[in-house]
Amino acid sequence: MPELPEVETVMRGLAPALVGARIARVEQRRANLRFAFPERFAARLEGARIETLARRAKYILAGLDSGETLILHLGMSGSFRVAETTPGRFHHQRSKLAAHDHVVLHMSGGKAVTYNDPRRFGFMLLAPTEELAAHPLFACLGVEPLAAAFDAAALARLLAGRAAPLKAALLDQKLIAGLGNIYVCEALHRARLSPLRAAGTIAGARGAPKAGARKLAAAIPAILQEAIRAGGSTLRDHQGADGELGYFQHSFAVYGKEGAGCPRPGCRGTIGRIVQSGRSTFYCAACQK
Repeated sequence: MPELPEVETVMRGLAPALVGARIARVEQRRANLRFAFPERFAARLEGARIETLARRAKYILAGLDSGETLILHLGMSGSFRVAETTPGRFHHQRSKLAAHDHVVLHMSGGKAVTYNDPRRFGFMLLAPTEELAAHPLFACLGVEPLAAAFDAAALARLLAGRAAPLKAALLDQKLIAGLGNIYVCEALHRARLSPLRAAGTIAGARGAPKAGARKLAAAIPAILQEAIRAGGSTLRDHQGADGELGYFQHSFAVYGKEGAGCPRPGCRGTIGRIVQSGRSTFYCAACQK
């Protein structure tokens, strides 16, 4: 499933075609994706102007001048393509089967934005913009890891007293929104912290940040920003709105590197793989403590 950098990359790729344009016509080619489309979905979109485009956790939010927000989620295999976009270096020919092109937004500027989703785990919803913060999808989401409010002190407060493994705590969307398996593995390696240690050990008795919290609070946004600049990571389905593949996977230090030598200078450890909460965790036991 796409993680924060991939969703951010798609959102930025869609912005030039969507922001400021009106939705002239909507082709809704099926009744549902992961969920049923909202009632009168096409009619509520047609004629609306997209005023803003933003990301919250792993969701893309298109603010409409109708007072509603279009909520987009890519699921596992969802992608957008914008007509008239010139493919780039890492272009990947995505599915052209009409059966997988489920929604087409015909914009007033002349471009067509097509949502393609072979597995149909993605979805599109509409919600009143003023009530978005209280929407069930967003009411319990934690802090954004790229927000100014995310720092060592905030991270320590979130994790203080928690006995859960550090990796599991970082994947808890109620604490930090948008982090996924790949980038947590990479950030923990950069911060030299074991995914197995208790989450609360990076905070003091009163929630003050220890050295581990300071390292991790620096590593998380740094890894995410590097991945965004690289267009995200393409392991299976991810591609940007212009058809480019992400290439941050070529910079992985530990993810998917089981059996390889640790890339940290001076470390003679080997990357291992364990399973935590049903997900693969890659780390170096020699330098991550």
